Amino acid sequence: MKYLMVVLLSMWVLSSCVITGKMSGIREGMTKEQVISIAGNPDGYQRSGDYEALLYIDRRHSWSLFGGPYRDAVDYSVILRDDQVMEFGPGRTHERQAEVPFVRVPGR
Repeated sequence: MKYLMVVLLSMWVLSSCVITGKMSGIREGMTKEQVISIAGNPDGYQRSGDYEALLYIDRRHSWSLFGGPYRDAVDYSVILRDDQVMEFGPGRTHERQAEVPFVRVPGR
């Protein structure tokens, strides 16, 4: 019985580390329409020439062993060039004067 409890507790802890949410299905090379069909309409948008940046705020309801239930919000950016995902991940985008006008800045 003790072994079963340890296994179940380990599975529960490891499952909480898995990345979930609406951004889990995004991949490089996808089109803007595919991103929107998976993640929904963006919470923010920027455009510069052939580049677009879509901002998503992934709001999650989680549970902490020590603090109980809580809400968590993570900013995600999707940078597209010619309607194709070239970069995505946690953080916001900042516009700059360069060949690639957007850079993704990971959150803290």
